[in-house]
Amino acid sequence: MSDLKTVIEESASGPAQASVDGQSVQQHNIKDLIEADKYLAQKAAATTNKRFGLRFAKLSPPGAV
Repeated sequence: MSDLKTVIEESASGPAQASVDGQSVQQHNIKDLIEADKYLAQKAAATTNKRFGLRFAKLSPPGAV
């Protein structure tokens, strides 16, 4: 699949429907493309840092020994 940002930009700049010589073309809905882009971005963000999800550390304040 090509870059989704490029697809969204091309879809936004082009017509929604076109008809030439009896053949018609209809592009995907922009709303659906944006939702797909958000989904893929969330999926990529969730898988980038699997090792560093949550860390626990014990903190001890400095004081008299």
